[in-house]
Amino acid sequence: MANALISKLERGADLTAEDRTRLEAVVRYPREVGRRQDLIHEGDAPSDVQLVMEGFACRYKVLANGRRQIMAFLIPGDFCDFHVAILGTMDHAIATLTPCTMVSIPRETITDLTMHHPRISRALWWCTLVDEAILREWLVSMGQRPADQQVAHVLCELLVRLQSVGRATETGYDLPLTQQELGDALGLSVVHTNRSLQTLRQEGLIELSAGRLSIRDVARLKEFAGFSPNYLHLTSRPNWDPQAAN
Repeated sequence: MANALISKLERGADLTAEDRTRLEAVVRYPREVGRRQDLIHEGDAPSDVQLVMEGFACRYKVLANGRRQIMAFLIPGDFCDFHVAILGTMDHAIATLTPCTMVSIPRETITDLTMHHPRISRALWWCTLVDEAILREWLVSMGQRPADQQVAHVLCELLVRLQSVGRATETGYDLPLTQQELGDALGLSVVHTNRSLQTLRQEGLIELSAGRLSIRDVARLKEFAGFSPNYLHLTSRPNWDPQAAN
């Protein structure tokens, strides 16, 4: 299976063979982490940057009353906050949602990638900007879209994001998330999440069985959700010369 990190970063910059070799070295020593395991807690002092190579993870916060808000789904190729090592303490937690293959990247390696590999550095900037764009789109969904459109929108988003790293077909992908986890990301109760999924099924848009999402009509689902992939910025600006930027 394709290296998810390279597949993702190539969306943000024209990487050279040397760049790809360097990135292969970065992910040389992965480790397996079980489902629903905290990788770092709120209040911890961060050090290494965590990278998801396989599986689903998330950023989240828990309120005093025990309610959880998931602020991002992290999929293969995603950093669990690229600039986290700059922070004194974490203002949120990061956890796996499914069994994951993870890589810990020391801050010295991050410094090398950003200082000595300009195309990789540009791609990493791109990753950070896309993370911010996704968060903005989630805020719009929670503030303005009804529940069934919110669910449809995040399913469309995950389709496009997973396709970009070779983890989805044209019409489906593995979605081993619970309705509670979807609801925690969308600010919906389990009841509202379930009703929304039922609506999408009844409309003939999706099938969800045994952790596999099949989209019966991708164009209709995107139209129903009001989904545009523009905020994912998967088309990079051409003819960028990293030497001219230095």
